[in-house]
Amino acid sequence: MHFPKLPDWLVYGAVVAALLVVAVGRQERADAPPPPPPVPGEEGVPLGPASPFDPSIVVQVPDKQEPASGTAFSVGQNGVWLTARHVVDGCKQAAILVADGRGVAARVTIDPRFDAAILTTEGGAPAMPVNLSDPRKGMRAYHPGFPQGHAGEVASRLIGRENLVIHGRGARTEPVLVWAEVGRTDNLKGTLAGLSGAPALDSAGRVIGVTVAESPRRGRIYTTAPESLRTLIARTPRRGGEAGVPEFAPGEAITTDNYGRIADGLRRDLRVAQVVCLAV
Repeated sequence: MHFPKLPDWLVYGAVVAALLVVAVGRQERADAPPPPPPVPGEEGVPLGPASPFDPSIVVQVPDKQEPASGTAFSVGQNGVWLTARHVVDGCKQAAILVADGRGVAARVTIDPRFDAAILTTEGGAPAMPVNLSDPRKGMRAYHPGFPQGHAGEVASRLIGRENLVIHGRGARTEPVLVWAEVGRTDNLKGTLAGLSGAPALDSAGRVIGVTVAESPRRGRIYTTAPESLRTLIARTPRRGGEAGVPEFAPGEAITTDNYGRIADGLRRDLRVAQVVCLAV
């Protein structure tokens, strides 16, 4: 069978059309949707400075305080402790429990800028080491203390920053770190009330913040921001030639497998203790 010869202009036109189709196809494939934004709390991302545009969480503090209990931890072996401000704010008589039914009187110094307070006692426990560097998103923290008035602990993962807006007594706004809860003591259900004032520890067992609030429905825990912790540590009193707060913690690393056992050891050594308000 014989086919007629096509004109050269028709052949060239077909080639050009084919090239255009290929080029357009490649351009369409290159026009893919942009990648999704990073997942909040992506591990290793620098936290960044505090900003007034950070999201906010509102906490209502009643004007009339009731006797309460929380957690405190030692930052000076001669009797200097940190806790959450709202645990002892307005408390006329506070005490650190050292055994069942026994406690030592604690003098309360409120810091008006943060949800934190300094306690001083006659005698104390070994100081917790402190990490004053900026944390990174996705890092783990461990919160040993006394939720619901009993020994217990929580593990969390850093998401980012928020602003804590306090209404009522001591109204103010302060930057905080927000953590997603990833684990807790077996059989610990519901609220973490009583964990306020607990240290937030990094994997080396160093304090990176003070636990100050929770959002049970969201599964969130809030701690003081790094700049707040630096200010608090700088304000803690020194006694009788006592060295500064240690920065490095000896011993094993804390993991999600052993944080319960390590928390028990910290409570047994009274480096983490229960604080109670006996009279308001």
